[in-house]
Amino acid sequence: MRVRGQKYWEWSKPELHFRDYDERLRDGTSINIQVRHSPNEGVQLFVGVYGAKGIMLFEEVYDSPPGETMTQAIEWGVDQAHKFIDKNKPKSRASSAKPEPLPRKGSGGSNKLRLQNS
Repeated sequence: MRVRGQKYWEWSKPELHFRDYDERLRDGTSINIQVRHSPNEGVQLFVGVYGAKGIMLFEEVYDSPPGETMTQAIEWGVDQAHKFIDKNKPKSRASSAKPEPLPRKGSGGSNKLRLQNS
């Protein structure tokens, strides 16, 4: 279940025809895109990104450029959601850790090679 934010509730007008797109990523993050055609305002778009437990991470509404179809608006919205997710991914520990000089702490090794006599 999604926990909708204020942007969604201000945008929502169930009486208008709309289409929606849902996507769930491997980590449980979900994307919800809704697009509608308002007789007075043209094509309007809602983009929502929610965490694995449904917590709102990002919500935004957009007016589409004149002449843009609902399908084009959904495609643009999906792209925006993925950009938000990619921008806000936690950095992996491996990429943020500084390399240690060899031998590494606790490895018990030394920099000198040991030759064994046979």
